[in-house]
Amino acid sequence: MSETANRDDLMNLARRALSHCVNQSTDLTDSIMTMPIEAYTDEERYRAERNRIFSSLPIAAALSIEIPEPGNYKTMTILEKPLLIVRGDDGKARVFLNVCRHRGAMICENEEGSVSRFSCPYHSWVYDLQGNLVSRYAAKTFGDLDHSPLGLTQLGCEEAAGIIWVTLGSNEDFDISRWLGGMESKLASLDLGNWHLFQKRELVGPGWKVTMDGYLEIYHHNTVHGRTVGQHTIGNLLVLDTHGPHQRLTLGRKSLKTLQHEPEKNWEPLEHIRLVHSCFPNLSISGILGDHCLVSMIFPGKTADTTRTLQIILAAEEPVTKEALDATTNFSEMVLQAVQDEDYRLGMLIQSGIKSGANHEFLYGKNEPAVQNYHKWIDHFMRQETDLDWATSNPDKTV
Repeated sequence: MSETANRDDLMNLARRALSHCVNQSTDLTDSIMTMPIEAYTDEERYRAERNRIFSSLPIAAALSIEIPEPGNYKTMTILEKPLLIVRGDDGKARVFLNVCRHRGAMICENEEGSVSRFSCPYHSWVYDLQGNLVSRYAAKTFGDLDHSPLGLTQLGCEEAAGIIWVTLGSNEDFDISRWLGGMESKLASLDLGNWHLFQKRELVGPGWKVTMDGYLEIYHHNTVHGRTVGQHTIGNLLVLDTHGPHQRLTLGRKSLKTLQHEPEKNWEPLEHIRLVHSCFPNLSISGILGDHCLVSMIFPGKTADTTRTLQIILAAEEPVTKEALDATTNFSEMVLQAVQDEDYRLGMLIQSGIKSGANHEFLYGKNEPAVQNYHKWIDHFMRQETDLDWATSNPDKTV
């Protein structure tokens, strides 16, 4: 997206948000939506949804800046699959199962690093950065073996907008632009490849849907986040743009109302709105304060009441002065409190009471359009083929 087009887009978002601020309104759906409580509790349904959606569709697994140079790698486990994400000598990011093709040992135990080759710690079978088996210890005594079919098992992987996407259930290439649709240009405008990676951590959270619901609405901000991010945003004010299952949420900052008396030529939109980019089914990117950004990748656990969240703190530039370091540290601590101590604490309480019988269904209000959209697309992909070309689909027909 060009700088001019990006500013035009941001100006339009600011106008829409300001209108809501002045009128004390928000984007709405046509009606309240209901969901049976079993959608959150039934383990058989959960396994089916987890396997269909998180294995068949592209999911965000890493940021490009986590492996910026050839030989850089990271390891992680998603849906009980051990992954090795590495940038090859050709500059291409690839995702392999972190498992030796000889007898199944884990190839790489470190969480991240840089290497020229990978050597299995069991019998010293060696793989290059493209996953090819290139040598074997004591090969003559082992016996003749064709190396070509014994490279590391590769999964479908594409890189776009500074994000590495993977399909866990397939080694087939996929069209990431087709999957992201209009959301790709929105993500590209964030320029994620040029941020400084300040900190990474993993959080244990409540169930997948309880967790994701919290990332997709502003209705709770005044109540839950009054001491953290809620100090800076206007509760229950949301401007929503959807690109099929992907969504961009625009929130108003407390300063938004001052734009009423300011000529538009003087507006600096990002000083008065906050953007949250949500990519189905597991990615949330939130710019909260100044030159800082929170990236969250949510991965379902083994059961319906558990998740793991990879939380990444970005700064526009590496903080080298005490003032910059203090600002980035304060941001990191604030979002940790907001997510872990506020959102996830409440989510755990929801999870602990969800099987009590108090509710037979959950309600999603008209003022929670992003939550409604997310659940409609879950339903859609469970009823239809997990086709990346969602542009011809209408999830409302399947709900």
